[in-house]
Amino acid sequence: MQSYCKREAQVSVIPLSEAHADLVPLVGGKAAGLGELIRAGERVPEGFCVTTEAHRAGVVPRDEVRAAYARLGGGPVAVRSSATDEDLPDASFAGQHDTVLDVEGEADLLAAIGTCWESLHGSRAAAYREARGTDPADVRMAVVVQRMVAPVRAGVLYTANPVTGNRTEMLVEVGPGTTVVDGRTDVTRVVLADPAGSDGGRSEPGWQGDLWAVGRRVQAHFGGPQDVEWAIDHDGTLWLLQSRPVSTLFPAPPQTDDLRVYVEFGNVQGMLRPVTPMGMATLRAMIAAMVASLGMRVEIVDIGGRLYGDLTDLVRRPASRRRLVRLMAVDFGPRAQAVMEHVLRDPRFAPSGDGSRRRPADASLGTALRALRGILRALTRPDAARRRLVAAVDRLRAESVAPAHLRTAHERLRFVREHGDGGAADDITWPIVAGMLASALPAHLLKGVATEDDVHAVLRGVPHNVTIEMDLALWALASAAREHRDLLLDTPPAELAARYLRGALPEIGLSGFLSRYGHRAAAEADVGVPRWAEDPTPVLAAVANYLRLTDPAQAPDRRFAEAAAAAGAALDELAARVRRRRPVRGRIAIFLLRRARRLAGLREAGKFAGLYRLRTVREQLLLIGATLFPTADDVMFLTLDEVEAALAGADLTGLVARRRATHRRELRRRVVPVALLSDGTDVESTLPAPTDGAGLLRGVGAATGRVTGPARVVTDPATAYLEPGEILVTATTDPGWTPLFLTAGALVTETGAIMAHGPTVAREYGIPAVISVPGATSRIVTGQMITVDGAAGTVTTAR
Repeated sequence: MQSYCKREAQVSVIPLSEAHADLVPLVGGKAAGLGELIRAGERVPEGFCVTTEAHRAGVVPRDEVRAAYARLGGGPVAVRSSATDEDLPDASFAGQHDTVLDVEGEADLLAAIGTCWESLHGSRAAAYREARGTDPADVRMAVVVQRMVAPVRAGVLYTANPVTGNRTEMLVEVGPGTTVVDGRTDVTRVVLADPAGSDGGRSEPGWQGDLWAVGRRVQAHFGGPQDVEWAIDHDGTLWLLQSRPVSTLFPAPPQTDDLRVYVEFGNVQGMLRPVTPMGMATLRAMIAAMVASLGMRVEIVDIGGRLYGDLTDLVRRPASRRRLVRLMAVDFGPRAQAVMEHVLRDPRFAPSGDGSRRRPADASLGTALRALRGILRALTRPDAARRRLVAAVDRLRAESVAPAHLRTAHERLRFVREHGDGGAADDITWPIVAGMLASALPAHLLKGVATEDDVHAVLRGVPHNVTIEMDLALWALASAAREHRDLLLDTPPAELAARYLRGALPEIGLSGFLSRYGHRAAAEADVGVPRWAEDPTPVLAAVANYLRLTDPAQAPDRRFAEAAAAAGAALDELAARVRRRRPVRGRIAIFLLRRARRLAGLREAGKFAGLYRLRTVREQLLLIGATLFPTADDVMFLTLDEVEAALAGADLTGLVARRRATHRRELRRRVVPVALLSDGTDVESTLPAPTDGAGLLRGVGAATGRVTGPARVVTDPATAYLEPGEILVTATTDPGWTPLFLTAGALVTETGAIMAHGPTVAREYGIPAVISVPGATSRIVTGQMITVDGAAGTVTTAR
């Protein structure tokens, strides 16, 4: 935000025509927007602005206001707030401050200005600022005074459709008079797709065409989609009363010549938070390699700091269309599956060509043979395969250590470039794939004889899962630290972490735990995210949650052992049942399930091993960052090529600041589209709305069982407070979240697939889980009693 000159800073009242974007600190967001509209040649009611300098002084400048009002010719005016933090790209503050309409006379005008000032710290605005982390002390209030327009029709024009996100459409909300803005009556919604758009005859095409043209001009002037308040008077004149950025839209995909479809890939790793620019390149390479192992090539696109895969070519290719829905169901979850089914029905994504022309194989024959050999080898001798995997992980850990001779930033950068993209060894990959296949195939082989819940019951308490071993190690640490219970419960986790890092925390075994697991974190696949070893706050928050567990029967190690015993009994019962009814298929299925119990737990090992390399890369990048910036992790908001440019002398501090601000803004976003079209459309928003009954939320059952208990909505595991037995409700989870599972009564997530981290660990702990519940974190509130039914895939909320 640019500073304004000293003369302007001392002015208490200025004409609205003199306001502009660089004067936001003086005139606030609304006045700046109106001034920009005037400068762009749009028709705006004449007016003036009582600046933030008057508000800072705390006295309405009566003489100046009277003089400005007189220049308007008196008569009725609209008096509206214009705070310095409203009508900005990341904060609209719509409806949070007061507006007073039809004000007439000097006394009423002065009183209305005071009303707007008072609303700055009203309960609505205060709650809004608190939610956005804005410091009230940094905010000032200006006030806009404009001639009243007596409208026969008024409304709001969104220059991009805020419901679907489509940038090629505009949405108009229209009604009589001022009722659209003040919300006192129902409005008519009109979607404009072109200047000839029609709402079915309810309104004349002429004003719709005028709005379309105005919307195009205003959006072009401001450089992004706008929310424009407008009115048409008795003479048919169109007036613009306000323009501000549409702050709720998800960032647009890159512009393309043809319509393309992108599917969000981050939820495969349990990540919906934005990725740092440095992390983006690492994850792009990792996910591209993962998809390639499935026989496909997919471009990974950065949209809003999230990883989206461009599936357009696969959607339009006849051979790959057949397997896309199945891929979505297994690896991305039911919401992505529903979206993909919708896309495949869309005539705009009809198959291209007749499908007879052969295309080069995405996966080579050599890779396929190597995979078959590795999978069969693991299934034949699972214990030997597990030993080879453990040895390979140990090798990767040793190989990930940076050489001691690195001294300069250039040497470190060269090391990072050469070290940052290592693939997993076959000894790690194929035992994991074998375990996943052995877990997934029996449900298909046993259709009509056993349910998916029967199969899931067999896969509880599976050993050799490094994430579960980590969680149980943390439970053991908490159990051994009970002599420090009061300290660990009564001190905020962040303060405990600070004490530990400066060596002032009593020895509780944390150093040993971090030496083994300190390279982990929530959102750990992003190299830009601090590891637990750097900031153990989440670990200490989990320890505090464990210390609240006082019932021995609910001890996590005991529950896990009971789950394993129950799974063994379930396997024996299932084997006896299928042997009688499905001799051949049944024997194969039982063989696979026994192998799954010895191999399925290895599924976390590949990522766990890869995190050693990522930790080392992060360490070297931070050392480079310390030579470039006052804050070392500023380097995470650059790419490697940009780091090289910075080392050559380029000043990138401004770029880093802008990217940090964008990242902070995106961290506040709670809803990330499952899939986007290149015109900005959120595909899921175009599907039929669910018909859930009152208090009933539908998702997908991922771990069987039925539990009733109080909900705990959690957005950040670092600050999570979870009482034993509370039901964890969150958007998504990754391994960094799983310490919370040990004491949770059940799990509810908004995204995910059956085989994703969260549901898998929930099954192995024996807690019910329902995933892919749209809007769970907003439709459920902390403390609300809910019932989670993992078999039915439902969450029922108490009224």
